[in-house]
Amino acid sequence: MAARRSQWDEAAGAAENARRELPLIVSAYFAEGRQVLAGPRTARQLHQLRLASKKLRYTLELFTPCYPTGLEERLSELKKLQDWLGNVNDAAASLKLVGRKELKSHPEIREFLEKRAASQAAAFTRYWKRTFDAEGQEAWWVDFLAAKARRPRPAA
Repeated sequence: MAARRSQWDEAAGAAENARRELPLIVSAYFAEGRQVLAGPRTARQLHQLRLASKKLRYTLELFTPCYPTGLEERLSELKKLQDWLGNVNDAAASLKLVGRKELKSHPEIREFLEKRAASQAAAFTRYWKRTFDAEGQEAWWVDFLAAKARRPRPAA
């Protein structure tokens, strides 16, 4: 999963750069998520998607002064997605934390943790497909970011 490299135009203002670059970054993020979820996925791939989600959220937060309040709604949706991915990561980390040696003598614990990790990953996948990446959602992000950027508001 390679991150998209932004092309910042020093001569342009923050709003112009945001209008041009942020929609491309968001589209690349949606493509990355779809690629991860297109087939069998590992806990590592989902963790990488979690990190990409954080990076996207932090990037968008930098541009909060350039956008109306609709950006807060989008950031909230991204935070929910991160929470889902956090649940997946926690379940996978629990399995690793206990360790193989301990789990050999307690197969019922290993089975419970494996089922929980699989269940969390499946729940995230459903959330992504039915909610975050439902029809029209990428356009909801891209159109807003492309059209609504304006000269940054002064700091309060």
